[in-house]
Amino acid sequence: MNIIDDLKARGSFGFGAAQIGNLYRPIDDETAHRAVEAAWDQGIRYFDTAPHYGLGLSETRLGAVLATKPRDEFIVSTKIGRLLRPNPKPQGQDAEGFAVADDLTRVRDYSETGVLTSIEESLERTGLDRIDIVYIHDPDDHWEQASTQAVKALNRLKDEGVVRAWGIGMNQAEMLHRFVTETNPDLIMLAGRYTLLEQGAQKELLPACLANNVGVVNVGVFNSGLLSKPRPAADATYNYEPAPAQLIDRANQLADLAEKHGVTLPEAALAFPYQHPAVCSVVIGMRTAEQVTSNVQMHTQAQNVPAELWEEAHELGYITSHR
Repeated sequence: MNIIDDLKARGSFGFGAAQIGNLYRPIDDETAHRAVEAAWDQGIRYFDTAPHYGLGLSETRLGAVLATKPRDEFIVSTKIGRLLRPNPKPQGQDAEGFAVADDLTRVRDYSETGVLTSIEESLERTGLDRIDIVYIHDPDDHWEQASTQAVKALNRLKDEGVVRAWGIGMNQAEMLHRFVTETNPDLIMLAGRYTLLEQGAQKELLPACLANNVGVVNVGVFNSGLLSKPRPAADATYNYEPAPAQLIDRANQLADLAEKHGVTLPEAALAFPYQHPAVCSVVIGMRTAEQVTSNVQMHTQAQNVPAELWEEAHELGYITSHR
């Protein structure tokens, strides 16, 4: 089974492991491990991590649990592009959003050697014998090296069976479109560019993915918080910054529409990406066992969003139709 079909079959809803890398605030190992165990117990079989998340802490915590599970029963992805190296000038706390000590620092490297080293170190941190999917992580300022050297290395590793599939994970649609049309990825991880509030990826990127048989793993479906509550808070964030008033107004209009059709705004936001045939999985971040249970319930409810909601949202100009 190819990776797209496998994700559709058992990984259509994935566990994003940035939060168990102490994103924004710390949690202890036990809380992180309980979250992963809860995800497993409730049927989640796709787990996404990265060296960037907590300077390796996410990989270590995720691997501690997954290493106890039958290896063929789950899909795991990590990322390359940031090597973790001793920090020559530690200030005490990581400066990139994770509540961890900054004894390590991130070194951008999309070279062939960098790819091989990164994957080897990820295997050590996770304790796993192989990685299913490797994403080139945030190569926004590194197109030349990433599109040549990283792609070459990942294709070789795929041919050798070291990795099963590779892709690119980014917050922008334009460069992802270049990767899809100029290289040969299996997947892309698209963050925040195909949501109830923003469908910029629909015009060129998603059709290109369909044309080139590239699967889309959609993340950031709540646009960093604006769509994560039944009613957006006045201090809600959008793309990790304070949300503009007009977007808060739009989110409230979408919430009205969702309620009219018997669902909540987060349920509609989670359901929306699945309407596009290019999307094979949606991954959302999870921090605690309780949050996992809540998210699984929300995902179940999201499957009940009626088609009439999308039809009315399109008529009102809230979303663009892919059909």
